[in-house]
Amino acid sequence: MRRKDDGRGWFCTVVSMLVLDMNSKNILLAIFFFLVGAALLVPAALGEAEGEEEENPAPIAPEKVDELVAFVQSAVAFAQEKGREAALEEFSKKNGSFVRGELYIYAYDFNGTNIAHPFKPDWIGESKINETDSNGVLYIRNLVNAARPGYGFTYFIFPNPADGGRDEFKIGYAMKVDDGWWLGSGLYLPEVSASFDQEERDGLVAYVEEAKSFALANGREGGLAVYNDPSGSFTRDGRYIFAYDYDGVTLALPHQPELLGSSRIEASDPIGVRFIREAIETASLGRGYIYYIYPDSSRGMRPALKLSYVSDVDGSWFLGSGIYAEVPV
Repeated sequence: MRRKDDGRGWFCTVVSMLVLDMNSKNILLAIFFFLVGAALLVPAALGEAEGEEEENPAPIAPEKVDELVAFVQSAVAFAQEKGREAALEEFSKKNGSFVRGELYIYAYDFNGTNIAHPFKPDWIGESKINETDSNGVLYIRNLVNAARPGYGFTYFIFPNPADGGRDEFKIGYAMKVDDGWWLGSGLYLPEVSASFDQEERDGLVAYVEEAKSFALANGREGGLAVYNDPSGSFTRDGRYIFAYDYDGVTLALPHQPELLGSSRIEASDPIGVRFIREAIETASLGRGYIYYIYPDSSRGMRPALKLSYVSDVDGSWFLGSGIYAEVPV
């Protein structure tokens, strides 16, 4: 990063010149400039350091995410070397080599059937494709979809075995072993508040379904014109309606009009969650919830964890809205 000119150059030059010509008068002048310069430069240096810290907000340290990815990659390499059966046996051991504190490996096929889990042995052999977390998010389906192209991230709430089985927000990472199965693991983030009560979720669903009914009654273009108006009837109580087609093209986004008409199919949040793809997959089922980190227009576009509800309109496009966690990430 280019360092700003904060006046340190002229200060050092003046003091150096005075010191070279060392008489009593210049000594006093040198001391004077030193004290004035220190008073000016120390706050500037502190301000620069604070500015650098603010430029790089992150919900979790990048090295922790790298550690998660490396852990799953090592498990995939183990499975490819030892073979499926031997690997699944190892991954299912509660005290096995792939259980390291909060990090552990689980395995599924691409139909969502669990085939290894060290802390959920009763799940093995069962389909969990429609399993939801406490906010109604279809997290196993999201993990399957993340792994299908090779690897990917998603979020969900799940019991943390390293914290007494307490439900905690989690970053999940899934990676394909081959076309038949995949492995996953995750990082728990107990400091992230992801609790959205039933009343909040019910209000969100009612709001989105109201917007859908409006579109069906007034047509797609009539609906989009209202959703894209920041002062329109569907921009209220800190909420707004977004809309996309199934190719990921932006149809409505009132606080980011510059994105209208652009494809966001590969858009990802700061962790790497491909949230538009998750929204498309969820809406294609009819309706559902997803998590992602996104700028909050009610907080000056500061990124925050968002629980969104999406609903298909007519098979060619969908709309949705979200509620943000109380504390920005």
